[in-house]
This record gives sequence, structure tokens and C-alpha cells, in this order.
Amino acid sequence: MFNKKILTYLRFLPVQLLIGLVVCTWIPYLFFDWQYSIFGIAKQTTFSVFISASLTVSTIFTLNLIRRFPGINSSLYILPVFFFWFIVIVVVSGLTYLPFSIAYYCISSLCLLSFLFIVNIINRHNTIQTLAYIPVGRAIDMPEQVPTAQWLKLDSTNLDQEVNGIVTDLHSYDLTDEWEEFIANKTLEGIPVYHHRNIRESLTGRVKINHLYENELGSLLPSGNYMMVKYCLDVLIILLLLPMTLIICVLTALAIKREDGGKVFYVQSRVGYRGKTIKVYKFRSMREQAKEVLTVDNDDRITKVGKFIRKTRVDELPQFLNVIKGELSLIGPRAEFIDFAVKLEQQVPFFNYRHIVKPGISGWAQVNQGYATGAEETQLKIEYDFYYIKHISFTLDLLIFFRTIHTTLTGFGSR
Repeated sequence: MFNKKILTYLRFLPVQLLIGLVVCTWIPYLFFDWQYSIFGIAKQTTFSVFISASLTVSTIFTLNLIRRFPGINSSLYILPVFFFWFIVIVVVSGLTYLPFSIAYYCISSLCLLSFLFIVNIINRHNTIQTLAYIPVGRAIDMPEQVPTAQWLKLDSTNLDQEVNGIVTDLHSYDLTDEWEEFIANKTLEGIPVYHHRNIRESLTGRVKINHLYENELGSLLPSGNYMMVKYCLDVLIILLLLPMTLIICVLTALAIKREDGGKVFYVQSRVGYRGKTIKVYKFRSMREQAKEVLTVDNDDRITKVGKFIRKTRVDELPQFLNVIKGELSLIGPRAEFIDFAVKLEQQVPFFNYRHIVKPGISGWAQVNQGYATGAEETQLKIEYDFYYIKHISFTLDLLIFFRTIHTTLTGFGSR
């Protein structure tokens, strides 16, 4: 019991940071200082300790933020997050021209990678949450709405087993004085109590579209500062990928031209940022005279080359030009066809709020659901989009970036 209690502390970010800095930064430094000082390597480790600590803090902090998003298997993101910060810190350190020990940095990085996998194995049993729920108001059907958790229905105020939290409708008039006293007592015991909407949102990755919901800053507007940083990062990433992108674009253009001799590019009018109409550029993946209607499975309008470039998302590479022009972002809700957007506005009164951020080439809805075709799938897509708008952040964008790579390799959601 004592050992189990100690291991549970590894779930907390401050404990992970403290142990990580000691094991992955300080201990390797002591080893180098004692073992290699006669060769002068220890003089280089002064700055190396700083960059190693930066890698440790950035990686652990980012992984903890990513774990908060729904449906995330954290073990799948250890390597992507680790290598992302490893490369970023190496590039930044190289630009400063300050001396640092490559050997120390690599040894420290290997220690960090091992530490991350050990922590993940220890905390793996916490992946599926056991939640008790008080069946009142809109919390009555929580097991049906959120099947990803293990649910314990509370018919009385007796709770005799360990749970990760308690869920109820805190706004319900059916929440009696007895239940409110129970909630207060359990809160004092350290058991978190959640409003049904918050826990549903955090476990499904969707925001119900019955009402408008403010973001974490308490505003309907996303952070203007982050939106500016986001645009700068988009342009920087495109410039870094430009040599590889140009080669792929040339090969794709030649393949399209060779197949049927038609136009290489296709221009679509779509709804953009704040409801303005934009022209979106794509590689043509259908026959030239194909009608503009939603695609379906095994659509015969799609060419052979088109099937491949749609599956790998290569058809969307020309949209990098839209990103540089400031019309699109790399990450954001998908830009809708104008006619389709008008129909959705009639069904959802505040659908226009979806345009409060720039549409993206990839997004939270795309990596979770793929392309929507029917009315039910479209509603789910909007719920995913509203979740993204409410929780927009660098960490969520980074998570979508990693999942987009997986989507591109697997062809998930392509039509």
C-alpha cells in the first residue's frame, strides 16, 4: 500500500519535473564532471545542463498537457514530443554558438527517454477512469453519452469504493440538500466533483452545440496574441518544408497531367475567416467536368492519381499559398463550401461562430472523425470544431500536427 501510494505521486507534474531534472540532468552532469574533466568536456557541460534541463522540462510539460485531451494514448506521443523538442533545442542552441557537450546532451536525452517510458508504464492503469455519477438532470444518461469511462451509478449517498471523480448536473433542481451535503463532504475528502458538461467535453473532445460556450479565458474571442504567433509558426513551418514540398508538388503535377492531360490545379470558393469568401487552391483529384457535390465512398469521379493524393492529403499542398496569404492556417476547422455553410446556418443559429478562427488544412474534427457526409456526422464535426475553438492552444495544435502525420500515413478519413 505504501509503495502504491508513492507511485501515485508520479502522476503529478511537479514530482515528474523534479525527478526528471535530477535523473536526466543532474546525475549525468555529475558523471561527466567526475569522469571527463581532464579532457575539458566538463567546461562545456555548463551550458549543456541548461539545454538538457530545457529539454526535460519542455517534454514532460508538453506530454502532461497532451494527456488532458480526450482519447489520448500518451505512450504514442512520447517519441514525437521528445524528438520535436530535441530538434528544436538543438537548432536554437546551434544558432547561439555557445559551446555544449553533444555527448552529455545525448546521454541526458537517453535518460529522459527512459524516464518517460517508465513513468508511462507506472501510470498506465490510470488510463481508464472510474467515475461515479448522481443520476439527476442531464447527468442521468452519462454512461450512454460517454462510454469511454467506467461508470458507477449512485442511488444513495453511500460511496464505498475508490473513484476518480463524481459527476452530476450541478444546475439541476433535483439535486437535493442531502446530495449537496454529500458533494461537499466528498470534495473535502479530495475527490473531484465535475459538472456533467465539463466531463463530457473532456472525455469526448466535443462541445455540444445547444449553446455558445466561452473559452478558458472567459471570452468568445480566441487569444489575439496566440493567433499572431500561430500565423508566424505556420509560415516558418512552410518555409522549412519548402524544399521537400516543391519536389512533391512537381511530381504530383506531372502525374495529373500525364493521366488525362487536364488542368493540374482546382480552385474552390469556400467560407473563410470571419465569414469572408476565399479561393482555396488544390491539386485536381477528379475528372475535369465533375459536378461539385459531396464525395462518397468509391466515388467514380475521382481519378487514379486523385485517389492516391486524397488518401495522402497531397492534394491539399497548394493550400500552403492560402496559409502564407493569411486566409488559412495549417491547423483549424475545415473551410466549408458556401452552399453547405448556408444550410448549416439555418440548422445551427450560431454556426457562424465557427468562423471566429481561420479555417485549417487539418483540424481536430479531421483527425478524430475524418470527412463528414451525412447530417449526423456533420453535427459531430461541428461539435469537434467548437471544442477546438474553445480550447485552442499551442499544445492542441501540436497534438493535431502529430495526429495529422498519422492520418496521412494511414489514410484515415480519406474519400
